[in-house]
Formats: sequence, C-alpha cells, structure tokens
Amino acid sequence: MPKTRTFYVCQQCGAQSPRWLGKCPDCGAWNSFVETMESPPSSPVSSAGPRSAPVPLPEITTDGFARLQFPMGEFSRVLGGGIVPGSLVLIGGDPGIGKSTLLLQVSSLVADGGGPVLYVSGEESAQQIKLRADRLSLANQQLYVLAETNLGEILGHIERLAPRLVVIDSIQTVYLEELASAAGSVGQLRECTVQLMRLAKATNIPIFLVGHVTKEGAIAGPRVLEHIVDTVLYLEGERFQSYRLLRGTKNRFGSTNEVGVFEMRGEGMVEVDNPSQVFLAERSAAPGSTIVVTLEGTRPLLVEIQALCATTSFGLPRRTANGIDFNRLLILTAVLTKRVGMNLGNQDVFVNVVGGLKIEEPAADLGVALAIASSFREVPVAPDLAVIGEVGLSGELRSVSQVEKRLNEALKLGFKRCLLPKAVQRTAQRVAGMESLGARSLHEALEVALIR
Repeated sequence: MPKTRTFYVCQQCGAQSPRWLGKCPDCGAWNSFVETMESPPSSPVSSAGPRSAPVPLPEITTDGFARLQFPMGEFSRVLGGGIVPGSLVLIGGDPGIGKSTLLLQVSSLVADGGGPVLYVSGEESAQQIKLRADRLSLANQQLYVLAETNLGEILGHIERLAPRLVVIDSIQTVYLEELASAAGSVGQLRECTVQLMRLAKATNIPIFLVGHVTKEGAIAGPRVLEHIVDTVLYLEGERFQSYRLLRGTKNRFGSTNEVGVFEMRGEGMVEVDNPSQVFLAERSAAPGSTIVVTLEGTRPLLVEIQALCATTSFGLPRRTANGIDFNRLLILTAVLTKRVGMNLGNQDVFVNVVGGLKIEEPAADLGVALAIASSFREVPVAPDLAVIGEVGLSGELRSVSQVEKRLNEALKLGFKRCLLPKAVQRTAQRVAGMESLGARSLHEALEVALIR
C-alpha cells in the first residue's frame, strides 16, 4: 500500500514546500501555503504489460468525431466552428459578467439538438437555476441540473447519464474527498481538473468549466488550469454596459484571434450580427472622434476612438487609456510632440474605445493619433473618413494586413474614403467605390484628415 505524502503548496504561484512557510520564497505572498496530500503513482507498467499502444498516424480514424453544432454562431466561431468531442473548455470572466447565463443558454441549445445535457452548479441551488431558466424562457426536458460539489458524485452522475455536454459551474467549488485541502486550493484544482479531463477524453463528452478570476482579470490561482484544458475563453465587458466580448486566449482546435460579440438583455445573451454598426450607432462629429477599421481574428470591425486633451491642473500631465495599451498611448503622444510639433507636455490626454472593445493591433495607431490631434486643435476629423495605419517612432506610417477586407467592411457602413499608409494604397484601389487617400507620415495624414 503506497504511503500518502503531505506537502504544502502556495495558492498564488504553485510553489511546493515540505513544511509550512509564512512567506512564499518564489512569489513573496504571505500566508499562502495550504497543506496538500498526494499518493505516489503506482508502477507505470503492470505485470500484464502496457494498457495502451502507439498507433501510426495514417491509421487513426476520425469517423463519428465531428464537431457538435448548435445555433449560436458567435460562440461557435470563437470555439473554432463548434464544440469538439472530448474537449475541456475553461471560461473565465468578472463576477456578474454573464458566464452562467451564457452557458445555461448554450446547454439548452445543445439539448434541443437531442440528447441530455448536465449542468452542475456548486454555487447555486437547483431552484435558483430554475428561476434563471424561467427568466430566459428555457424549459428543455433534456437539460438536467445537479447541485453538487463532490467530484466523486459528479463523475458517477456523468457516467450514468452519458450526456452530450457537461457544464461545471464553477471548478473552484468542486472538491475530492481524498484530499484534505479546501475546495479551490491548488491541489484540489489540479486533481479535479485532471480527473475531468480523463473522463472527457475517455468518453468523448465535452466539458465546460467556469473559472473565477482575480481582480487583475486572470483565472484565480496558478496557471495550472490553463495548462490542462484545451481551450481558454474570457468573457469581457463592463458590468454596467450591455455588450460582452467572448475572446479566446488558448485553443487547441482553432484560432485564438476570434472574438464573439453579445448583448446582455432581459432574455439573456443575444448575438450581435453587425458589431460595427452597433459601435458607431451614437457617433458624434465632435473634435476628438475617429473611426478605425480594426481586425479581430478574421472579422473586420469599425470602432470609434475618442480622445480628449485638457490643460492639466497639476505639474505632471495625466495619460489615461481605456481600450488601448497604455504604453502605446505614451509612444503616440511622444511622436505627436516630437515629430508633429504639438505641445502636449501641459495636456492631460484621455483616450477611449467606444463600446468596451479592447484593441491590441497597431493598425489603430493612426486613428488614436488623429483623435488626439483633433481634440488638441479643436478641429473635427472628416465624418466620412475611415482610418487604418501603424505609426512608427519617426512619424512614418507603416503598412497593415488584409486591407481589402477592412475597406469592404467600411464600404458596407457607408464610408466612401479611407486614409491609410502610402505603401498599401495600390492594394486599396482594388476596392471599387472606396476612395483611398495615401500618406507617408503622420504629418501628411493630419493635413488630409482634419477639416479646415
């Protein structure tokens, strides 16, 4: 009989120690060590020989292994085209952002396609989930609800029911009786997730896990969960705004550049078919507003970038970025000061991306710079002008990818002109009906974009 080993694990970084420590030597966290019990693994090869054997790649068949389709296009696209059988998907997001609502809707849609779906809740009772389902008008006989936190009981119900899909809400509340540590500790998270992964791979049942997040927005605890699962999704957005963005940060079965756009309504999460039109619905022609054609995965989006320059009341001017990288804002203000000659040293600069969208690609640089210059000079940008371009440190405009796809999206929403780098102007001229305006530097772009 193998002996059980007892050790201590840091809840912040996962460091292990044979004894309890007040301060973690790796990450410096205080009072973060929790006792964990672990049994040593048995012999890897039994007397009867190995239980598995390697198979040549051409001989592996995928018959009957098609993705599970359901009528929610935004969610399916982020997953890569549907739910892969046997996959383990982790969904994180701020409290109250709509994770449980979205997964309850997905569960009902999958159950509508035939076959049972098991929704396991460790935070709410079955009656509370029923109240949410009534609000969402969900009443499917194939959707089963289980209020349980003991993983042994959950695995038993999964084996007996053999559902098409399993949802665990949330993984931090599930525990194994064999471990003495509390639910949500590193040992419990690792062992519970590994056992769920083994079940998913053995039975081809896809499992969705809901994960709590820290105040920084990352999955709570060490990165152990993100390493084990196949797909990691984040539901983003402001709690007091109606729009939500579902973004993939890891996906073994598809691209991580896709994003799904939803609107939170009384009837639940509703897909937004044309996000660009939504983001531009309340646009004003005031100074400091620019329309940028950005790319989220394979989808082009038109978003409004707003900037405000105001004389600072303190000795050190403020720089505030909402929706773009803060360091990128510092670079663009420095380029405007040094290369264009704008005196921003006594100006507070605020930049906001309308709709709660977060833009990471550098193709939005030109739009941010134009918005800042427009607000500083109190001159609006031409309302029929869309903007694309990356700004270099010397003030030059650098080319961007997939110009034709971006311009076609702008053309659909009524934009007739586009300002872009000179290097891609010839490519842009292939789009009929769109007038392309090329510029080599940020200084030239300001002369074209700002209304005199």
